[in-house]
Amino acid sequence: MRYFLLAILPFLAIFLQSTFFNSYSIKGAVPDIVLVFVIFYALLNGGRKGAYYGLCCGLLEDLFIGRFIGINAIAKAITAYVIGILQGRVFEENVIVGIIGVILGSIINAGLLLVLVLLNFSAFNVNELLFMDMLYQTLYNALVAAPIYIWFYQSSRRGLLKGTGEI
Repeated sequence: MRYFLLAILPFLAIFLQSTFFNSYSIKGAVPDIVLVFVIFYALLNGGRKGAYYGLCCGLLEDLFIGRFIGINAIAKAITAYVIGILQGRVFEENVIVGIIGVILGSIINAGLLLVLVLLNFSAFNVNELLFMDMLYQTLYNALVAAPIYIWFYQSSRRGLLKGTGEI
């Protein structure tokens, strides 16, 4: 059941991002729920497993969006690895840790996406509007992080996401 749920979560996140949260955007920005799940998985399971999950989820998101294939996959994998380094070094039971992890992860992911897009597409227009969108998305990610982290943490310790440590 754990693997099934881990596979379904990115699909559910993409669906929610493109339907529900698209209707409730903040200045045009919607939360990256896929990134939130990837950060929480990495925070609770470590960098290596987080990077693998981030790569798979990012590739799924890239295939759904249909442009810049591989950029989200690389950015989410690196972000998950960096955030996963914190596993075992922070008090994972605290919701604030999850929120701070999402804020840091969102900033890292946005920076990586910007660098990867600039490396691949020199004609990409970088302006202050892009940075404002990144800021709003980071804030929105932080807003949705608390309830998702409570569920994700409890489920990974005592619920459907509890596993043997293998993925």
